[in-house]
Amino acid sequence: MHVAALPSLTPFIATAGIGWVYYRRIRRQFGRQPWRQGVAFWLRVALLSVLLMALAFAAFALPQGLLAIAGGVAIGALLGALALRHTRIERVDGALWYTPNPWIGGALSLLLVLRLAWRWQQGALAGAAQPPSALTLAFAATLVAFYLINGAGLAWRMRNAPA
Repeated sequence: MHVAALPSLTPFIATAGIGWVYYRRIRRQFGRQPWRQGVAFWLRVALLSVLLMALAFAAFALPQGLLAIAGGVAIGALLGALALRHTRIERVDGALWYTPNPWIGGALSLLLVLRLAWRWQQGALAGAAQPPSALTLAFAATLVAFYLINGAGLAWRMRNAPA
């Protein structure tokens, strides 16, 4: 008797997990958020710094890699500073809250999803690992610099928030 093999659920579970992570990230771009500064926050800032250095190291493998990383960092830093400038901070019942600018964070989140969909459509996630393109490195550097500048700047603004 021949038994048909069941399809692997791993791609579906991985896609659902990645989708959940993106949903949580995108959800943080909209509406009033409680300020939670602790070890996890500073660990995130340190991890983003290490990731930015790793991207710079990976840039040496591509002909225009350093230019892509530099451009991505510059754009991400500018967008992070602009988003920080348009972030509202308020104190409610003694607790600090912030409302991020939904347009900048939302646009970057949408671009991230579109870029991943494009790479998936091109077959980058289907088979053998392909080296990242200069555009991918630039986009990754933009996102990392945005979250690094926005997060560190938000911590500074919260520390100086009026009582």
